[in-house]
Amino acid sequence: MLLPDKGRVRSLLIRFRELERRMLANPMHNDTRARFEDVAYTLCILMGQRTARDAVLQAERYLRAPTAQLARFSLRK
Repeated sequence: MLLPDKGRVRSLLIRFRELERRMLANPMHNDTRARFEDVAYTLCILMGQRTARDAVLQAERYLRAPTAQLARFSLRK
């Protein structure tokens, strides 16, 4: 099974958190909302999850997994 690049997942997770903070500070800013939704969607696709919350949790779990355990890592947990 192909797994996403850890560097890409890490960078998307950082971007997601940054945009999440911006959204909370200014929820009516359409550009920020669009970027936030785009990053959330990308995380969902990469992590094989249906919701952004599940994708973020899965990404965090994936990034914590030691490299030796990645062969057994399932994105559907």
